[in-house]
Amino acid sequence: MQGVQSPIIPIVGEWIRTTPGTISLGQGVVYYSPPPEAIEQISQFLAQPNNHRYQGVRGMPPLLDAIEKKLVAENGIEMNGDNAIVVTGGSNMAFMNGVLAITQPGDEIILSVPYYFNHEMAIAIAGCRSILVPTDENYQLRPQAIADAITPKTKAVVTISPNNPTGVVYPEALLAAVNQLCRDRGIYHITDEAYEYFTYNNARHISPASFPHSSNHTISLFSLSKAYGFASWRIGYMVVPQHLLDAVKKIQDTILICPPVISQYAAIGALQAGKAYCKEHLGAIASVREQVLNSLQPLKEYCTLAPTDGAFYLFLKIYTPLDPLKLVERLICEHRVAVIPGTTFGQTQGCYLRLAYGALQKETAAEGIERFVRGLTEILSNLS
Repeated sequence: MQGVQSPIIPIVGEWIRTTPGTISLGQGVVYYSPPPEAIEQISQFLAQPNNHRYQGVRGMPPLLDAIEKKLVAENGIEMNGDNAIVVTGGSNMAFMNGVLAITQPGDEIILSVPYYFNHEMAIAIAGCRSILVPTDENYQLRPQAIADAITPKTKAVVTISPNNPTGVVYPEALLAAVNQLCRDRGIYHITDEAYEYFTYNNARHISPASFPHSSNHTISLFSLSKAYGFASWRIGYMVVPQHLLDAVKKIQDTILICPPVISQYAAIGALQAGKAYCKEHLGAIASVREQVLNSLQPLKEYCTLAPTDGAFYLFLKIYTPLDPLKLVERLICEHRVAVIPGTTFGQTQGCYLRLAYGALQKETAAEGIERFVRGLTEILSNLS
């Protein structure tokens, strides 16, 4: 465990706590609360005394049915007997379930850099190795580089689209190439789709498990945390090949016993509200996004921003020799605005920062980004 990186969010959170008035452009959450349909389900949960006891390890049948309908209607994923749904304690747990189900200590899993830090941490906790493959200059996948990184110990390739931390959306052709590569090489494609509804400029989210002949090698991860505004409720789900179901059930029974039943009730209500609930808030997030992009224009001489069409993140390459964690600390302590250093996402060459804008109302976002632009300009100009 000493070799596992420390999560950066608590470190930045402590700096924020000791600097009152800091505006956070750090943690990736949305500004809105759960839908009324989710809250109303709590009374249904409380009405049944047996709900306080353990329930099925895979999830409640009504929720599994609702998820199946959603997967077919929205993701084009057919539940065909070759795959199965498992409700999890968030998509982070779904990822851990998947890694433990397919690996032995010493095995390898390929991550594209920048990666989501909890993925890299989970792989290390499982006693496996992350094999890091750089993305291109726009943070898009490089299928040939991924193919070149495969060894006899490789068990999976991980993709995240829409992406955390970069905000890019992978086109269908790239995802199809990676999925086919995994099928040809006899390894798994783990696809994290937590931000499936958060796309802009007509970008389209694609579920790799919708591709023909993908059921036996594709592990799909989903979360309700972002779209429905209940990150702390810890509820998500995964679609796994049927031949992995027994392994996943063993892992889940050991770590969790069963997904939180009260959160499963809320999830049923959320799925009743459907993606329309997220979409009605997406306009406000898109507006904040445009505001942030416009406000960053004065920083052109200090940084590069690749084009992005998804999630609620921006990943900036900063032209400075400064250590990114030190830069983050200075932005908080001197200018009361928080971001996340790129090093925690595996971007160790150069100085990168991730900005998250989903949690902010327009007025707060305007003040936060103004502080960021002013602070970064002041810090970097004083170096030259």
